[in-house]
Amino acid sequence: MLIQLAIRDIVLIDRLELHFHEGLSVLTGETGAGKSILLDAFALALGGRGDGSLVRHGENQGQVTAVFDCPMDHPARRIAADADIDIDGDLILRRVQVADGRTRAFVNDQPVSVQVLKAIGATLVEIHGQHDDRALVDPATHRTILDAFGGLSAEVQAVNEASRRVREARHALHEHRSRIDKARKEADFLRHAVEELTTLNPQAGEEEALAERRVVMMQSEKVAQDLNEAYEVVAGNTSPVNELSAAVRKLERRGAQAPTLVEPSVKALDAALVAIDEARAALEEAIRATEYDPRELEQTEERLFALRAAARKYDVPADELAALRQRFEGDVAAIDAGEEQLGALEKALKEGDDAYLKAAKALSAGRKKAAQSLDAAVQAELPPLKLERARFITDIQIDETSRDPAGFERVEFWAQTNPGTRPGPLMKVASGGELSRFMLALKVVLADKGSAPTLVFDEIDTGVGGAVADAIGQRLARLARRVQVMAVTHAPQVAAKAESHFLIAKEGVRNEKDRVATRVIPLEATPRREEIARMLAGATITEEARAAAARLLEAAAH
Repeated sequence: MLIQLAIRDIVLIDRLELHFHEGLSVLTGETGAGKSILLDAFALALGGRGDGSLVRHGENQGQVTAVFDCPMDHPARRIAADADIDIDGDLILRRVQVADGRTRAFVNDQPVSVQVLKAIGATLVEIHGQHDDRALVDPATHRTILDAFGGLSAEVQAVNEASRRVREARHALHEHRSRIDKARKEADFLRHAVEELTTLNPQAGEEEALAERRVVMMQSEKVAQDLNEAYEVVAGNTSPVNELSAAVRKLERRGAQAPTLVEPSVKALDAALVAIDEARAALEEAIRATEYDPRELEQTEERLFALRAAARKYDVPADELAALRQRFEGDVAAIDAGEEQLGALEKALKEGDDAYLKAAKALSAGRKKAAQSLDAAVQAELPPLKLERARFITDIQIDETSRDPAGFERVEFWAQTNPGTRPGPLMKVASGGELSRFMLALKVVLADKGSAPTLVFDEIDTGVGGAVADAIGQRLARLARRVQVMAVTHAPQVAAKAESHFLIAKEGVRNEKDRVATRVIPLEATPRREEIARMLAGATITEEARAAAARLLEAAAH
């Protein structure tokens, strides 16, 4: 609830600090005293539209601070926490309005955007007046209000969750169908490609090996002649092997006579003989390699050209043909498996849709029952508010083809102001005074159904008096047992029922800056009776008015 409101340099208010308590508080005063200014300043602190004209004349800036005491699990604290605001202790909302039109917003002295301030303020306070175009008269909120009245949060959550699953299942099915359709168009190509590549059976590294073998075979005749000549030198009649071997044996016989001279030479000659033998073996191997069948060259070229043709066709290097074949085989398998998966996804969507229909129909039944109860409860409040000929209607339009997260229904509060007239949306058919009384009846019925902890009613008793004003006062008092209520009123019957009474007045003398200022004075006992007597009698307060004021206060106390 609101526990403190401080205003500095806003229009006629130079410095004001008010403290509020639970229950019903009223603000009264003569026309033009500044009641609207006070509410405009309060709305500014809650995130309302800023305006440089709100700054008191001659000042550079004004500011409004509203302090709230609310439970730790209140939505306002969650919004603040999400904005990285320290939420220990009271919530302090502050708005600075600069004369050039700029504004700054703070929550618990941390700078925030106006959007965050407004979101927090909306959960803490509802302001209602004759021309209010938000809150209860906004059709966008009516379905939520009906659900809160009917205690249907679990059913709403079930429908929301079912709707989410339907959306996800539909998206998955759509995506899979798109892939399947694309794959079907490519299926013939894929199957042909798999068949062709399976027949070709390419192997990694095969192209390079074939190309090298082809080069060898094409050059083998010339190479073979040179290899044979080299072999003749190494192992033929002119080979030095025999002479070298004889030289080694001869030296070995002399080894005992001069070992230090002979042994190095013998080792060198042995190494030469080994090298010549290795050269001979290599030449023999090379000569054998140059021997080929002409048909092998033809076959090698055919295979090589087939691999390269396939590589061009599928636009990949020949070494990647084997991997391409495996990928195409996987795509074909996916098409076959995808057809089966398509059926499973269609089944999942059907099951999800059935679950949504079941949950939505359960919610519809709950809403229908809640609407009947809400209509009856509001209707019972109307006669004392001089709306005995009016009728409150919760209009529900159903579209069972919808898969809206909130269900089938579009809900709007309607009214029929007189028998025989056409019912219509509350905002369109009710006059300003009627609308405010319908709103009060609704708030009384809905007070403990998700209402903000502080409700402000701005002159909803305008144009009524006597029994109707008394009925409004009774309902505001009843409402104040469950939430904090503040009311700007001209009706003494309403003012008498308040637990706190504030008088709004302009200063009788000008201050040091020669400017009129608005003051708000908490009233106790005798001053309060005098103010209610003024509201009854007007400019001249009579003893009869004082007596009537005393009776109103005494009746309200009981």
